[in-house]
Amino acid sequence: MFNGHERVVTGAERETTNNRMELAAVVESLRVLKEPCSVAVHTDSAYIANAFNEGWIDNWIRRGWMTAGKKPVKNQDLWKALLKMMETHEVTFVKVKGHADDELNNRVDRLAVEAMKLQ
Repeated sequence: MFNGHERVVTGAERETTNNRMELAAVVESLRVLKEPCSVAVHTDSAYIANAFNEGWIDNWIRRGWMTAGKKPVKNQDLWKALLKMMETHEVTFVKVKGHADDELNNRVDRLAVEAMKLQ
């Protein structure tokens, strides 16, 4: 939402993971912004929120995109695309509890299910 205006962006992919789709949703949401913005991403994904709020991404980059367990970070293409978007936009990540009557979180869950049905 910006100045009372809303743009809904949905999509789906076959043969993918929940983490990948949630990450792709953030990347695509930032990609459609027409000018640099200050954005608060509300997500029920600990994968995404913790990457930034707990410093995981900084550690991954410092280790050459390896996890603490010395395995390659999954979805590097999307993480790198997100970091590129964050060069333009000021982004903060707000962790919300999933499936807990958060109106907007429930709405995006419904939109995701609808998008999957169109595949």
